[in-house]
Amino acid sequence: MPVLAASGLSKSFGAIEVLSNIALDLKAGEVHAIIGENGAGKSTLMKILAGHLQPSRGTLAIDGEPVHFSGPVDAEHRGIVLVHQEILLAPHLTVAQNIFLGREIRRGPMVDDRAMNQEAARAVRELGAEIAPTRVVERLSIAQRQLVQIARALAVPHRVVIFDEPTASLTPVETEALLKVITAIRAKGTAVLYISHRLNEVKAIADRVTVLRDGKWIATRPAAELQPIDMAQLMVGRDMANLYPAKASAEASAAVAEEPLLAVEHFNVPGFATDVSFGLEAGEILGFAGLVGAGRTELFEGLLGLRSGSGSVRLDGRPVHFREPRQAMEAGIVYLSEDRKGKGLLLAQDLRTNLTLAALDRFASGAFIDKAREWSALNQAFQDFDIRARSKTLLAGQLSGGNQQKLLLAKMMLLEPRIVVIDEPTRGIDIGTKEQIYRFIAALAARGKGVIVISSEMQELIGVCHRILVMRGGQIAGEVSGDAMTEAEIVVHATGVSREEARAQI
Repeated sequence: MPVLAASGLSKSFGAIEVLSNIALDLKAGEVHAIIGENGAGKSTLMKILAGHLQPSRGTLAIDGEPVHFSGPVDAEHRGIVLVHQEILLAPHLTVAQNIFLGREIRRGPMVDDRAMNQEAARAVRELGAEIAPTRVVERLSIAQRQLVQIARALAVPHRVVIFDEPTASLTPVETEALLKVITAIRAKGTAVLYISHRLNEVKAIADRVTVLRDGKWIATRPAAELQPIDMAQLMVGRDMANLYPAKASAEASAAVAEEPLLAVEHFNVPGFATDVSFGLEAGEILGFAGLVGAGRTELFEGLLGLRSGSGSVRLDGRPVHFREPRQAMEAGIVYLSEDRKGKGLLLAQDLRTNLTLAALDRFASGAFIDKAREWSALNQAFQDFDIRARSKTLLAGQLSGGNQQKLLLAKMMLLEPRIVVIDEPTRGIDIGTKEQIYRFIAALAARGKGVIVISSEMQELIGVCHRILVMRGGQIAGEVSGDAMTEAEIVVHATGVSREEARAQI
């Protein structure tokens, strides 16, 4: 008998039905994966199962008995635990305080900080990480915060654990550790619902796979019968064999100039990057690989005025130094942050405001903003970037992850940049939207733009880039191109292991 079962689940928001007549069962000791494009209904289904939303129609049952959750706390008391993709931690509290927030360990009337620190350290260590329990969460990387959030969820008694994109921010090493934890809790008889866009992970960890498309059930199959390409085709309803666009040579994309478009020499970002040198040609897609903590993001934050940095930077042969991001944007360089929700978009503002904010002076008419021109720009962005939303009056936070990324791209393209730096371009994005973003990146290069892609997904870098620079410990550890662009070769540079060891890890 299933631990948790859903029958005829439907959910409507106003006149729009986002989930239609879904049946699902979760068995003890099984990992059941849910896959689908953004907007397929995965998050809505997950929130109903965990008590965050009430279904418009349909029923839930635990051990065959009908159940109605009054809210997420009620669901958690019944053993249904949700690990959110969004970081829902108190930034000013420590790791241990977050893990035990609302369920503190006490010694008499006092909170037992020592016991909480010990238990928190153990919980995080089981996830393959070493994070001091006394560290304040706001000082952690996004990947570390995600691990703390997972540790918090697993710290309570659970019969069903729902993971929503748990590895979107994690390195391959951290991902492998988490998958081992999931295997261990499955072995204890826990039912696991696993939602991910990383289809290789789904293949590796799942027992069964359910595919949703446009809010409807498409298929439920044993994972052993499906390869990642089969899953992708079920998700989008078309052939996905050509995920990455054909690469035009950088020389063919733009005339080769005497000077590189961007030349960086001996650049330093205190505490993060040391003596980094590289060049970027017009029409080139240059990748930056490396493990979390290698300094990739911090290097570009230093280059583009988001943090302190020093060294030689030349744009078209002219020396430049950016003390703030606005100067970089005015020079024709835009940066799309890996944290699109925290740093890229204003989630509580509407789409029109988000789109035009960086280029607001272009929509000014005297002392006023020309809203008609803003609406025209938003309509064009919806068309050019295939942004999909039930209404153009939505807030940015109401869009799916893929459509948020498209909105961020459209926002930055209004500045008509010459160089585009994209950090984790497809994190938490479905396979169909990934294909669109890869083609957009290729189109930028074909128009003579210089593009830098920072990504933790090695296949992504191999698929879209002309060259890949690999960072380790804040420095450039190596460069790969042509036939040498393989996962094993990237791992060699990223970790410092031998090629034989690297091949064994892939």
